[in-house]
Amino acid sequence: MKKMFLVAISLAIACVSGVASADDWSTIRFGVDPTSPPFESKTPSGTLVGFDIDLGTEICTRLHAKCVWVENEFDGLIPALAARKFDAILSSMSMTEKRRQQIDFSSRLYKTPNRLVVRKGSGLEPTPTSLKGKKIGVQQGSIQETYAKKYWEPAGAIVVSYQIQDQVYADLISGRLDGVFQDAVTTEYGLLKTQNGKNFEFSGGDIYSSNGAGIGLRKSDADLENKINKAIEGMLADGTYSRLAKKYFEFDPYGS
Repeated sequence: MKKMFLVAISLAIACVSGVASADDWSTIRFGVDPTSPPFESKTPSGTLVGFDIDLGTEICTRLHAKCVWVENEFDGLIPALAARKFDAILSSMSMTEKRRQQIDFSSRLYKTPNRLVVRKGSGLEPTPTSLKGKKIGVQQGSIQETYAKKYWEPAGAIVVSYQIQDQVYADLISGRLDGVFQDAVTTEYGLLKTQNGKNFEFSGGDIYSSNGAGIGLRKSDADLENKINKAIEGMLADGTYSRLAKKYFEFDPYGS
């Protein structure tokens, strides 16, 4: 009986140890909201495409891991990461101090500006005075939402938050919004370069509100963070990053 008890204890310890070291990262599940071309979007057939998708695939290749993409609305990505629905967030997520209180980030993937988009001839500028009383659309949970609510809303701008990026554009086109405040590259590809964007334009200059975007990770997964950082470093060093970027951009998105 005593021997059986010791065996049971040994098995229990082994199981606990197994849980603690179970993350061998042979499979990496990336959480993504595929509504922000050219970083992440879906083809009509449902295939995920974009710069982030290419970067994630290359990272998995270098880590000899299988890539799995888990779709999730942007504002729920961090809670879903905490709930272990996936292992990392790869979805154009800017590395802000507020987010760093909840999660860790990889080294930077890219740094792109934010810009206001308005109807041509409106005369609106990205200033508190100009936007007083105007409805400005942002994506819920984004750094653009944080910026607009901090700098424009107190002066009278009406900041309207949306869970779905495409709905922001739809309401701008229909006239329910006076402007949208988004990542400049995403807006250029998702709206201005499309037929629906012919009546709209950027207003004002670039606005930076973070030091760029990275891969979000649980604070407990330092081993995965180290592996991903080494993969990113290798991609930058051997020219792979530049090769992938040239598929989507006419400039270096890594930033200074």
